[in-house]
Amino acid sequence: MQAVQEAGYTEPTPIQAAAIPPIIAGHDVIGIAQTGTGKTAAFTLPILTKLAALPTGQHRRTRVLVIAPTRELVVQIEENVKIYAKHLSLTVATVFGGVGEHGQIKALRAGTDIIIACPGRLLDLTDRRNGDFSQLQFLVLDEADRMLDMGFLPSIKRIVHQLPKQRQTLLFSATLSREIESLTHEFQRSPKVVQIGRRANPAETVTQLVYEVPKHLKTPLLLHLLREPKMNMVLVFSRMKHSADRLARQLEQAGIRTATLHSNRSLNQRLKALKDFKSGAVRVLVATDIAARGIDVDGISHVVNYDFPMHVEDYVHRIGRTGRAHAVGDAISFVTPEDHGELRALERFIGRGIVRKKAEGFNYATSGPAQNPAGHQRQTPQQHSRGGGSRRDQSQPSGDSGPRHNGQSSGGARQEHSHRRRWHR
Repeated sequence: MQAVQEAGYTEPTPIQAAAIPPIIAGHDVIGIAQTGTGKTAAFTLPILTKLAALPTGQHRRTRVLVIAPTRELVVQIEENVKIYAKHLSLTVATVFGGVGEHGQIKALRAGTDIIIACPGRLLDLTDRRNGDFSQLQFLVLDEADRMLDMGFLPSIKRIVHQLPKQRQTLLFSATLSREIESLTHEFQRSPKVVQIGRRANPAETVTQLVYEVPKHLKTPLLLHLLREPKMNMVLVFSRMKHSADRLARQLEQAGIRTATLHSNRSLNQRLKALKDFKSGAVRVLVATDIAARGIDVDGISHVVNYDFPMHVEDYVHRIGRTGRAHAVGDAISFVTPEDHGELRALERFIGRGIVRKKAEGFNYATSGPAQNPAGHQRQTPQQHSRGGGSRRDQSQPSGDSGPRHNGQSSGGARQEHSHRRRWHR
């Protein structure tokens, strides 16, 4: 309670008020609530309460295992746990890939009280007999919808198989499909379902707007909108890594301080990008969907879907980066004619239409690159000499002024997802 007061908390959020009592009572719990509503504290505080009441043995064994999909989320959960547990004699450690494993092996072998991990590195180390989970009391799967999708389910099953059957298992997420929910019965015993708000409903504190714009005008429109001073902390989502880098360069060239966050960046680069964004050293963070889940940055004024998301669940997580913890925020989506099908699917999913808006003072009549009779962009002599084809050109936002890279075909988004999945592991 002292740590909670020092953290500035005065009353529980709805998910905390609903989830803490059944966890304290010993029930398995499925917690569903919009991002930014305090889910981390909803599972951490009752777990710490129960651990604090237990005698500390001379030989430590891990008693809490929290599994999360990304390194950034693991680090964020660790920071929160240490804040809440600052007056308790509990040890906390993280396990994830991309960094040296020596310290992680040492923490596992020492029986650290609370381990927060990504599944891939954890599985790698436990397969080599590092760690003792024989006394484990709590398993938490954070961002459960992503953790239990078909990409993560085999790893999760192998990890859970190594854990004691007598344990308390908690799953928390912003979205949880009924199909995925059925899988939780494999991991939980008669779980209590705690649901705050309508399932997968975007935060009510977020104003959602759609700007219909030709593909070649997306970058000029973003630059036009960024002239508005109230857009002072902006998270921009790009579908692919190379286009995120290109967009960031164009914003920098326009004098806008920008950082990037995607799976090709090293861990130190990603952490620095987040730190600079949080501190205000950069105004815009351009990211792929790797940042859509679990990144907790206070004060984001706007989320911009520069590339419209391919999956409705990703939209929910993207816009949940703003309007957090009862604050207000704007979510702006650029929609090209090719995106109308995905937009209609999203509106059916959230149960309402999204307001269309035109940017005042922006010239929507600017023509794009010349097209040949077949509908392909005409190559410049420089493009022809580089061997560039129309497919490569079409994979880029037309009219970009920044350097060009080898593009991706329509499978680019799948390639990004593949990279992301390997990065998680």
